[in-house]
Parts: sequence; C-alpha cells; structure tokens
Amino acid sequence: MKPMYEKVLPTENSSWRYWLYQLSEIPFNWHYHPEYEICLTLNSRGQRYIGDQIADYEHQDLVLLGPKLPHTWCSSQVIEPGQHLTYVAQLPTQWIESLANQPELKPLQALLNRSRQGVEFSRETAILCQARFEAMAEANPLQRLIGLLDILMLMLEDNEAQVICSGGYRPAIFPDTVTDKIDKVIAYIHEHYTQDLCAEQLAELVHMSTNHFHRFFKQRTEQTLTELVNQLRIGKACSLLLNTDLPVSTISERCGFNNLSNFNRRFMQFKFCTPRNFRQVFHTGLSCK
Repeated sequence: MKPMYEKVLPTENSSWRYWLYQLSEIPFNWHYHPEYEICLTLNSRGQRYIGDQIADYEHQDLVLLGPKLPHTWCSSQVIEPGQHLTYVAQLPTQWIESLANQPELKPLQALLNRSRQGVEFSRETAILCQARFEAMAEANPLQRLIGLLDILMLMLEDNEAQVICSGGYRPAIFPDTVTDKIDKVIAYIHEHYTQDLCAEQLAELVHMSTNHFHRFFKQRTEQTLTELVNQLRIGKACSLLLNTDLPVSTISERCGFNNLSNFNRRFMQFKFCTPRNFRQVFHTGLSCK
C-alpha cells in the first residue's frame, strides 16, 4: 500500500512540533513525512506498522522514526477506561541534524542514523520519557526544547534499544502529486492568514471541489482550515503581546480577528488565559501555558 504524505507544521514559536493526541481509537493511517519523529503511545494496545515490520504494541510504547519511514498504529483496545494517548515530537531533518553536528551532541548522530530503520526503546526509558512529555504540556518553548534534549539523552543511554526494520530495508519514495498541492496551500495561508480566508478560495487554488478540499486538508495536516488559521493568528498575537506595547484591540485587528470578543475567546482556547494575562505573566517571568 502506498503511504500518504503528511504535512507537519511546527508548534508556535518553536522549530519542531509537540503534540498530544487523545483518541477514542487509533485508526490505521499508513503515512510518512520528512521529519524525524519520537512517538510515545500510552493506555493502548494493538498493532504497530513501521517500514517492513508488523508487531503488537502495549502501554508505554516508545519509538524513534527516521525521515520518510512509513508508519502507523492501529489500536484494538484501551487498557484502562479513557482514551488512547499518543505524545509526538516531530523534528525537522535539517534542524535536528544540524544540532547533532554540535560537539556536545555528536553521540546523537549515531542514534539518528539508526532511526532510519526505526528504533524501539525499553519500558524503563519510556517511563522516564513519559514524565518529560507530560511536563511539556505546561512548558514554554524553551522549556520544551530542554525537555526534548533530555528525552534524546535518555534514548542515547538506553542499552536495550533495538532497531525495528530489517537490515536491508529502505523506504520506497513514491511520487506524490498532492505534496505540491498541500505545500502550495500552506504557503498561501502563511502569507494571507490575517485576511479573510475561505475553503472555496483555497480549493480553487489547487483545482479541487470544496468538499474534497476539506477532506484533503484535514487528512494531510490533521487540522481543519479554521484550526490552522486560528493557530497562526494566535501565534502572531503572542509575538506582538510580548514584543510590543500595542493595545490588545490593535493586536486583535492586526492578526485578522473581526472583533475583540472573538479574539479573546480564541486566545483562551489556545493559551488558557486572556491576552492581557498572557502579557502580564510573561513580563513577570512566569508561564501562562
């Protein structure tokens, strides 16, 4: 089966993406992306497909995947009542490989090379990394970066880590015409996200029907168009709140929100505090979210 290309977008104010999926089930979604990925799956049992390996997985399944390595998980049941949880850290290839070229991080190069066939880690390492992933939920971007480096160090110290795919396995690179389409859409959104954007306009840009575009965008980015646009706008608002003395109402307008109450509501949704509180707590050296 041909894997689907997935477009990965970094977390706001970060070079990489941190995310927690909370799902009623983990569906089969055979895909790849150019980024390295750390994946920790919790409270879940099922099958894991990575490259040419199919294996059962359990609670606290921790792996590191190299660029373009096809993968998916497919759950069969939750272990405790609740949801399947998956923490991911997706690391742009050029960024993490440039870090690995620094003298302090030279040992990381060997781990990144191994990850091109996938690496799975011991339960003990997964438990330690779980604590770091959980702490990231309340951390600012710098604290998350420190947590990521801590996770990578724990992985380097795991003497029980094992390569997943067979020795000769190499990902097959499939031509994917939709890669150019999603890249074109994302570039357009980043250039025009403070303006009124609609799905019909973007669908026309890539010669799709509106209904097809909605499915295409959600499948390729794991977000709706509205979610992505609001995320970009709130990220820009955070930068203006921290680096300027502009009134909140002016920042709301500059970031493309049609009224102040909508801006406050969306800001609370993403940052769990008001724009004014966000500015206050960061000026006092604390963290809002």
